[in-house]
Amino acid sequence: MHKITISEVMTREPVTIKPDTNLLECAKKMVKKKVGSLLIVDKKRLVGFIAQEDILWALIKKSKEDLANIKAIEISPKKIATTKPTATIQQVIEKMKKVRFERLPVIENNELLGIVTAKDILNFHPGFYPELEEFAKVREETDKLKRLKKVRNQNIGICEECGNSDVLQVVDGSPICETCKNKI
Repeated sequence: MHKITISEVMTREPVTIKPDTNLLECAKKMVKKKVGSLLIVDKKRLVGFIAQEDILWALIKKSKEDLANIKAIEISPKKIATTKPTATIQQVIEKMKKVRFERLPVIENNELLGIVTAKDILNFHPGFYPELEEFAKVREETDKLKRLKKVRNQNIGICEECGNSDVLQVVDGSPICETCKNKI
């Protein structure tokens, strides 16, 4: 079982977009295709990766109208973890644990061949469930710690502009919320 390569279990036709696709179109495509991520491809070359979490983050930071003006490539991470089609399932699971991603694009000679997800691996061989379950638990705990650290480092109080309780930033000596800061 450890000699089975990822090329045998990967999704061969992943859902892709072009770099200039806006986030609103990305969200629509994710819903239509029922996927959690999109690969940003330019002439068969992987140039970026966008997940549901990225769009949610942008939606929180910007307004819905702004999603039509933000290109996917603008919020895509610069470094993308990938794998080769010749990697074994065990090697890919180890890499997923290390980089804490449940999806890895499959690349060969700088060309996108597909994507492998934890779900692909489990559909092929449910026996890997304990390893992937451990990965999910570690990822969840890591995310919790990040959120706790973020809350501890934020200055929460009453905005001097609108009077709402929120995370504050000091602008011109006055503590104000991000909404009021964006209006200035």
